[in-house]
Amino acid sequence: MIGAKQKRGDNNPMKNAFAESRPFLMLSLLFGISYFFVMDSNIPGVFLIAWKGAGVAWLAVYALTRLHRLDGKIVGAIMALGAIGDMALEFDLVLGAGAFMIGHLVAILFYSRYRRHRLGFSQKMLAIVIVPLSVFIAWTLPSDRSEAVGVGIYCLSVAAMAAMAWTSRFSRYQVGAGAMMFLISDLLIFARMGPLSASTIPDMLIWPLYYFGQFMIATGIVRTLRHEMAADSADPVQG
Repeated sequence: MIGAKQKRGDNNPMKNAFAESRPFLMLSLLFGISYFFVMDSNIPGVFLIAWKGAGVAWLAVYALTRLHRLDGKIVGAIMALGAIGDMALEFDLVLGAGAFMIGHLVAILFYSRYRRHRLGFSQKMLAIVIVPLSVFIAWTLPSDRSEAVGVGIYCLSVAAMAAMAWTSRFSRYQVGAGAMMFLISDLLIFARMGPLSASTIPDMLIWPLYYFGQFMIATGIVRTLRHEMAADSADPVQG
């Protein structure tokens, strides 16, 4: 009887999925949430930088573990580049932005493989408007106008990524919304270079919007693709 119960439990896909993903997601949440409370502390720099990168780095491990195919490697790479960007920003702004831009370009190509076939008018308009509007807003924000062009170029990559995520067939309420949160987080960074330089709003919102945006993107993609894989394997036509 005990052996039968264990066997039935081992064949429970939802239980197995939770057991496999829980450690990595819990570690991601642990580091991602706690970093917000320690980022201005006196913890030695190298430890604080590693702490900063760990939240999204564990999302990369989660994607690689839960998707045993090329898609998992791509999502893992996107998250890994985000973690590298998080840490590199503490050393060099251009280096960190470069890592993020590469990640955005990889994400754009990835989302292009999963385009939504039908879009409502409002969804199309948002996808069309969000890129030029975001770039224009970003360009206007820095007080030092010599930084405006670079800010605009970087914003082009993150805005295009958000638009592609929004028009992909992944959940708009999870992946699309997560990408928009990422974009808003970056716009707040640029606002801190200008009109919000003396405000506490960016300090309160930048990290939560960014981290939970990444969390929603990674978990939303993985869960969607795993459900599709499970459906395909259960379809007798698909074998």
